[in-house]
Amino acid sequence: MHSVVVGTSGIAAEDVIAVARGEARIELSDEALAALAASREVVDALAAKPEPVYGVSTGFGALAVRHISPELRTQLQRNIVRSHAAGMGPRVEREVVRALMFLRLKTVCSGRTGVRPLVAQTMAAILNAGITPVVHEYGSLGCSGDLAPLSHCALALMGEGEAEGPDGVVRPAGELLDAHGIEPVVLREKEGLALLNGTDGMLGMLVMACADLARLFTSADITAALSLEALLGTDKVLAPELHAIRPHPGQAASAANMLKVLAGSGLTGHHQDDEPRVQDAYSVRCAPQVAGAGRDTLDHARLVAERELAAAVDNPVVLPDGRVESNGNFHGAPVAYVLDFLAVAAADLGSIAERRTDRLLDKNRSHGLPPFLAGDPGVDSGLMIAQYTQAALVSEMKRLAVPASVDSIPSSAMQEDHVSMGWSAARKLRHAVDNLGRIIAVELVAATRAVELREGLAEGGPGAGFTPGLAPAPATQAVLAAVREAGVEGAGTDRFLAPDLAAAEGFVRSGRLVRAAESVTGRLA
Repeated sequence: MHSVVVGTSGIAAEDVIAVARGEARIELSDEALAALAASREVVDALAAKPEPVYGVSTGFGALAVRHISPELRTQLQRNIVRSHAAGMGPRVEREVVRALMFLRLKTVCSGRTGVRPLVAQTMAAILNAGITPVVHEYGSLGCSGDLAPLSHCALALMGEGEAEGPDGVVRPAGELLDAHGIEPVVLREKEGLALLNGTDGMLGMLVMACADLARLFTSADITAALSLEALLGTDKVLAPELHAIRPHPGQAASAANMLKVLAGSGLTGHHQDDEPRVQDAYSVRCAPQVAGAGRDTLDHARLVAERELAAAVDNPVVLPDGRVESNGNFHGAPVAYVLDFLAVAAADLGSIAERRTDRLLDKNRSHGLPPFLAGDPGVDSGLMIAQYTQAALVSEMKRLAVPASVDSIPSSAMQEDHVSMGWSAARKLRHAVDNLGRIIAVELVAATRAVELREGLAEGGPGAGFTPGLAPAPATQAVLAAVREAGVEGAGTDRFLAPDLAAAEGFVRSGRLVRAAESVTGRLA
């Protein structure tokens, strides 16, 4: 099994995905264990002094004014975990919880949090055993980090609360730890606080969303190319020299992708045949500009994620010179902003894809295709309601694009009087990413059916093959073959449509759409 080694200097996005989704095994480097031990010595020395130190010998938040005596400090750390594990609502997905725990472990191993090596080793053991604490949807304000979600994870570390075992069954966490030979941790000074104070949940969801959106942007370039082809549009607007004079890198990448997919097409360039068009509609002609702007947004989000992955987020922190200082690095604003920004980009990409689908279905704008791509229009409704479903998804995407990061609600008796709402931004982005995959899937169903119908409208009729000179691009033909093999049926009489849409969604989500196109085009951006 693939292993990820955690050191002191941060990790890569690929490591997060490997642990969250790929069950990669975690190992702690000797460097990390040494750094943990060294920073713990600093905390132990401070704990022995009579002067109060925040998080070590004081209460928390608005209660930080109280100095806690040594005999109560174990109880203090235990109590902060128990009281902060106050989430409500549905369970959060397993991959999100694994990313959350792994990222907190990454920060713990930086040697800036002051916890013992035992704590980090136990966290790694829980992840390696496939034990996933139960974390709930609501409870985080994104400042001080993802307190409630991280508290539910820390609770399991103590052998309390509930967790899901590797068999998928939820049981008391103590039972699961015992079954895997893992000893619960008795938290000491600062350790409870150090396990809760981070942006790990919102960061984990950002990392996974970036990976998913990268695939979906490429998928959208492919379906846009298929729609252009089915509408007999022109690919001249994709010429590299046109995009070089407006040098946005994402725009150039999307145009290049579409041009590769359309290479060798006999369907493009017929926009002057029936009723002359000087230009295609915006949803077709401007596809690279919209998708490209989203790509550039994604690049910025990745940069923010890389910086946060390199960070050690805790309060207080143990500095290299031995000082323990309070700070505000747990505030989730940098992550929250890009989570919201990605939701905007995803919504607009979904919106333009829906407009292309609607154009394919409208006989007044589809340049010779039957109404709603139906087999026998009037008797058959074709893809009419598939577009309704797509429109409903786009409408929800617009609501999900409303930013969460501007909606601060003060807490902790006004001590925490400005919060990031980054967790909420991440949760809605996950829904937006899922919806975008569905929207692209509907365009794929419509565009592939439309291309096939061009065969039926050509000389020889259905089954006779495409008329010479009017065949779709080789990449399009590869996508057609793959999508039909995946269980998405082509043109014909009406049938139960939901299974086709579900199969198309799986085809897009799994990356098979991109792989089918790349089997002809080579690597797409």
